[in-house]
Parts: sequence; C-alpha cells; structure tokens
Amino acid sequence: MSVLVLVEPAEELSLQALSLARGLGGPVHALAFEAAELGAYGVETVHVAEHDQLSSYAPGAWAACLDQLVDRIQPGAVVAAGTNRGNEVLAHLGARRDLPFAANCTAVGSDGSVTRVRWGGSLLEEARIDSDLKIISVAPHMVEATTVNGGTANVESFEPDLGEEVVRVSGHEDTVTAGISLAEAKVVVSGGRGVGSADGFGILEELAGLLNAAVGCSRVVTSAGWRPHTDQVGQTGTKVAPDLYIACGISGATQHIAGCKGAKKILAINSDREAAILANADYAVIGDLAEIVPAITAELRKAQS
Repeated sequence: MSVLVLVEPAEELSLQALSLARGLGGPVHALAFEAAELGAYGVETVHVAEHDQLSSYAPGAWAACLDQLVDRIQPGAVVAAGTNRGNEVLAHLGARRDLPFAANCTAVGSDGSVTRVRWGGSLLEEARIDSDLKIISVAPHMVEATTVNGGTANVESFEPDLGEEVVRVSGHEDTVTAGISLAEAKVVVSGGRGVGSADGFGILEELAGLLNAAVGCSRVVTSAGWRPHTDQVGQTGTKVAPDLYIACGISGATQHIAGCKGAKKILAINSDREAAILANADYAVIGDLAEIVPAITAELRKAQS
C-alpha cells in the first residue's frame, strides 16, 4: 500500500520523513508546494499543489490538499516531519478525517505499532494506531535521511479544491538574525543561567566566532530577557543536531535535552558536578565558565595563528 508524505519547502527534516516512509514498504508519493527532485529519496510521484491560497503557509489549506490526495491515492499512511508545521497540518488532517494522529515517531511497524518520543525525549512509548489510515509525524533528527538508487520521480500538477473558509496567512514579520542559524550550524555554543547575564554571553559569542558556530541558550535565559526566543534550544525552541554542542552553565532540564540530544557530541562546562546535563555529555569540564571559556578561546587563537 502506498504512503503519502508532506514535503515542506526547503525543510531538510522532510527528507528524514521520506526515509521513514520508504521503510513502510509501498510506493512513496509526496505532496509538495514547489517543484522538487525527490527521486533519490525513493519518491515515485511528486504532487505539486498549485492554488492562489497556497502562496504562503496556511495549515488548513495544506491539510485540505492532503485530504484530497488521500481520496485520490488511497495511501495506508500519511507522514510528515515533526516540525511545528508538520505536526500542525497533520493535526488538521486528523480532525478532518476523525482519525488518530501519532506525533514524533521514530519507528513504525507493519502491524500499526509505533515508537514515539514522549515527555521531552525522556522516554520512548510503544503504541498501536487503531486505524486503516496511519497519520504519523517523524521525530526530528531521530531518523537518518538516506538516499536510494532510484530514478527521477514523476511530477504531477495538483489543483486542490479550496473553499473560502480556509484560513490564509495575511502577512509575515521577518525575524532579524545574524550569522549562522541554529538549525544549520555544525557547532553550537549555548549558555544557560550559569552565564549570569546578557553581557556574560560576550565570551560565548567570541568562542562561537572562532568556531564558525551559532550561539544558543536555554529557556530560562530567554525568560530573563538575556537572549531572544529565536536563540532558544529545547522542546519549545529549536531542535538542533550539530557535530558539537557546547553547553555552558546549562543545568540540563529535560526540555533542553530534547532540543540538543541530536548533537553528535556534547561538551558540558559547568561548576556543578551534579548538574543533570553531565549525564548526557560526552565530555565535561567542571569549573567556572567565566574562566574556562576564555581559556579555550585563547588556545584556539594560538592554534589558528
């Protein structure tokens, strides 16, 4: 039986969703909102939705597109990346069809069983979807995006029937960002309460500059107004998967670990030997970050001179 995958524009996590969908066994169809070459990811047909109400993101409209393709293709599962948009659109689809929706899955069995990330990543839940049509989102950075020796996918234009009742986005407020984005950074230097103040992030920014890294922070930092919410790493912030995550003065609450557990390596710098983040760190330096971070920066400058 076929699988239908929602592919978000310029969203790498959608490629991870395609990898999980491919493992379900049937032909893979993709709903996209712009032309995309997805044959290398095992997609047989890309359905490109075209409608004036799709000029910008509109969750109800995207869900309507999926709903109409489900009637046309009759898939056994609808899959999307576990992004804010992916989860929102699949929730709309589940409501439209009065079906259950399993969010943040890492594996799906042929019998309808799923493994889900729950409680901010602190546990994995084994569950079963009691529905002929499985609606599933894929937990970010938990499934590797892999290619196959496939050919070129067929591309078909798809004009959905969208009523006037569909909510449309009337405008966007652009976020002013500088440097490398958290989602794309290979190295992230992140600070928590232990940094002490907004000014305390100066030494982290200096280190990040030498490492070509992004600067992140914990929720308590944004709550204190030291950094903008766009810098937050965590369950309610950005989920990152860098090669190296440097956690400075971060205690390691479950919600924060949910955001950085995709990192290949975690270096924790903390004065508290009992800090929870040390249980998730590959390397740890115990001491005052105000001394340790500048020392690391100095050694990097020597090595680069």
